[in-house]
Amino acid sequence: MGAMDLRTATAKDRSFLEQMLVVAVHWRPGAVLPPVEEVLADAALARYVEGWPRGGEPGVVAEEDGEPVGAAWCRSFTADGPGYGFVGEDVPEVSVGVVEAARGRGVGRALMTAVIDAARQQGFDRLSLSVEDDNRAKRLYEELGFVTVGRSDGASTMVRVLG
Repeated sequence: MGAMDLRTATAKDRSFLEQMLVVAVHWRPGAVLPPVEEVLADAALARYVEGWPRGGEPGVVAEEDGEPVGAAWCRSFTADGPGYGFVGEDVPEVSVGVVEAARGRGVGRALMTAVIDAARQQGFDRLSLSVEDDNRAKRLYEELGFVTVGRSDGASTMVRVLG
């Protein structure tokens, strides 16, 4: 693999973000990934990408040799339609996905660091996320300053204060 490049995600990246949503949901190594349409049929998951971006929601795409290999993006939710890591309408939730072949090489860390910086530049005060207990990415999130603020169904809701 060649050098990794990060770039700002745009609405044109929607189909790739949909693919990364599938990867984020089915993150376990060796997982058989269902079709994007199957994941988007679940309204609770589809809301992570529908109409993205809106209201300055930041996102970042990682590329290797010009091919996208991962993405991290923020989504703001309402109390009436919360995400899995919802803590407040003013706290966007981060989603991150890295294709299996590119994992373990710092892509996720680079994406998360970049999306944290982008959210800070957009004027957000905090970010949240939801991570399952057995996902080794939880350690990365802790290293990046996310703190567990709640628990639900074998997952932690974590918050990172931006300052």
